[in-house]
Amino acid sequence: MGQFIQQLINGLTLGAVYGLIALGYTMVYGIIGMINFAHGDIYMVAAIIAVTVLTLLGALGISAVPLAILITLAVVIFFTAIYGWSVERVAYRPLRKASRLAPLISAIGMSIFLQNMVQLTQGARVKPIHAMMPGGFELFTHDGFSVHLAYTQIMIISVTIILLAVFSYLITRTSFGRQQRACEQDQTMTALLGINVDRTISYTFMLGAALAAVAGVMVTVYYGVVDFSIGFVAGIKAFTAAVLGGIGSLPGAMLGGLIIGMIESFWSAYLSPEYKDVATFGILILVLMFRPSGLLGRPEVEKV
Repeated sequence: MGQFIQQLINGLTLGAVYGLIALGYTMVYGIIGMINFAHGDIYMVAAIIAVTVLTLLGALGISAVPLAILITLAVVIFFTAIYGWSVERVAYRPLRKASRLAPLISAIGMSIFLQNMVQLTQGARVKPIHAMMPGGFELFTHDGFSVHLAYTQIMIISVTIILLAVFSYLITRTSFGRQQRACEQDQTMTALLGINVDRTISYTFMLGAALAAVAGVMVTVYYGVVDFSIGFVAGIKAFTAAVLGGIGSLPGAMLGGLIIGMIESFWSAYLSPEYKDVATFGILILVLMFRPSGLLGRPEVEKV
């Protein structure tokens, strides 16, 4: 029982990170109907920037953990949003009226560019930081197994819940959210109504990048080590989460992230950790076989 509860906590933490990244995927898909395959590498860039900022803050003598994390979040979100804006301007906007294959190839090229840029400028070695939030709570002990809830896990789960609520409100209750939904339905008609479609799409990319930035900072603080290759695997897992939950659905993206986090955590604990990715993608295949739109997605209906 103790090990089950511990893996449940670990799975929720990992799933929250995947869910944050998946929210960026689903927001971009919802507005332009395309997958931003450079999104995982934007998350990697955010983690690298977070290591740099935290190292500089430590050198400056800023030792208060909440203040250091808040400053890091502000700086990382700012620079990562610029990366998100750049990806939209370079890889998507010039190809918006092209066939769907062209932006896909362009996004993959941008992903490779970001990976190699970080590898060349920062080196291929891992980037460690000192443990910022060690310790936590011991919930209980069962059959000699102690269940722990780390401070970093509390932070990640709490931040994810808050951001999901904020972005759900943003999309469903604000003027910008209405503009996003209008662009999703018909960009031409939206432009005729006086809405700046290009600006709305750019802001959406920047918001998605900001979510990836938060995930990058959280992972940096949680694991204490990052490298230039973390974006590919995390991006694929987050994309799988978005598809599993229903691409285009914010709650679906978070649900998919939590499911994948749970699968990986329990599979690694009770079965073979080498095959946890096989289990993840196997579950995805089964879901898509019986519900192609995902768990919370709605089938697309084309008007003729």
